[in-house]
Amino acid sequence: MIQTLCELDSAVSMPRAPVSEQVLPLRVRDVMSVSPVTIPPSMSVHEAHTLMQQRKVRHLPVLQDGCLVGIVSDRDIRLVLPSPATSLAVWEIRHLLDTLTVGEMMTCFVMTTAPDRLMTEAMGRMLGHRVGALPVLEDRCVVGILTRTDVLRAFRRVSPALSVTA
Repeated sequence: MIQTLCELDSAVSMPRAPVSEQVLPLRVRDVMSVSPVTIPPSMSVHEAHTLMQQRKVRHLPVLQDGCLVGIVSDRDIRLVLPSPATSLAVWEIRHLLDTLTVGEMMTCFVMTTAPDRLMTEAMGRMLGHRVGALPVLEDRCVVGILTRTDVLRAFRRVSPALSVTA
């Protein structure tokens, strides 16, 4: 059984202004990455790994029929890769990664947030559950993803002292 944890309270999406022009408190919609790269559960682990490298992302929400069913991180993929000390040949490793699907190794119980949530709430959820990204759901559709990188960029923009030294 696939489970998702989502917050059903959602507000109407509003255009994003630059974070430096935002009136505090910040909301998730002000900071999140919109239109994240998503994948189906039938995709091979090898294809997902290649896509992550090409698009320079570390988290891929997994959608089936438009619904969030899981998430895969670069760490999840590293954990299913054979050890560098393996006796398997390169072609054997490639075959294993081509036959293993994302649906077989994804995280099914996904922590999510909504675009209207306060950033402090979303960050608390990320810290409390030790996750690096939260898919952002609005009306049960993935509209974005909030990553640690997004949070750090927003912090730098609202902290003038950091922008000078960075």
